[in-house]
Amino acid sequence: MFAISKKKLMKRVFNVQSVHEYNAVIGIETLHPLVSVIDFSKSKPRPNPGIDFVSFAFYAVFLKHGKHCTIRYGRNYYDYQDGTLVFIAPGQIVNIEEDGEDYQPEGYALLFHPDLLLGTALGKKIKEYSFFSYDIHEALHISERERQIMLDCFSKIEGELNQSIDKHSAHLIVSNIELFLGYCVRFYDRQFITRNTVNQGIFEKFETLLDEYFQTDKPQTIGLPSVKYCAEQLHLSTNYFGDLIKKETGRSAQEHIHSKVITLAKEQMFDSTKLISQIAYKLGFKYPHHFSRFFKKQVGYSPNEYRTLN
Repeated sequence: MFAISKKKLMKRVFNVQSVHEYNAVIGIETLHPLVSVIDFSKSKPRPNPGIDFVSFAFYAVFLKHGKHCTIRYGRNYYDYQDGTLVFIAPGQIVNIEEDGEDYQPEGYALLFHPDLLLGTALGKKIKEYSFFSYDIHEALHISERERQIMLDCFSKIEGELNQSIDKHSAHLIVSNIELFLGYCVRFYDRQFITRNTVNQGIFEKFETLLDEYFQTDKPQTIGLPSVKYCAEQLHLSTNYFGDLIKKETGRSAQEHIHSKVITLAKEQMFDSTKLISQIAYKLGFKYPHHFSRFFKKQVGYSPNEYRTLN
């Protein structure tokens, strides 16, 4: 995947600032300063570097072929098998660990700098492609047919890069990147459905997590449970967890949390000895009026109005 030398760089982050800088390291010609399509089989062979901590200043998508490389992001490893796409956003730090042997890299990559997207429709919605913030072990596994579609997209972008740059180049390149990302969305949707053995029980675990959370003093000490907190407890990235819940239930994880809070609030309101302020504090609201505003927004009545009606 990526190496800069045989020196040990333990706990040192190598920041790759430009597409050209990456191309130069692996021995690939730069056809456009802001975007590159790489066939690693055409890059120069290189020695094993040990462990690299790498941060890219651009978006990177790696399509694996071969078995030399393992990627780690955070505390999780991903074995990066054939037929796998890994997405890395600008600023993310990953470890790229080789298998201990000198080798000829294999696979493909698409690199594009945020500056390429300035003023484009894709630039306005690039943050919507939440898989760029997924953890490494939440990578996209594709079939051979899907892999060929991805390679066709790469080929179209590369074909445009081999043309002389003119006023149409940026638009056509960005349009093809957007097409590629659209296929990624489709294939992730398929993966959420087909990988039941991997994702099985996540929603049930989420429900159990919320039940247990409100049975402790965590609401009073921590506050309302956040989507980030729930994702971490289930060992998932926030975006992947949120997308998985939305695909499985049709509602966002935040909506499920709010629904749980409202259900518990309604149950406690039937105990007329409890003040609204007591219920608010027990559920994790720092101020009772925040709870009242939240409740009215969700239910249509203030807590006191709801209690009176019921």
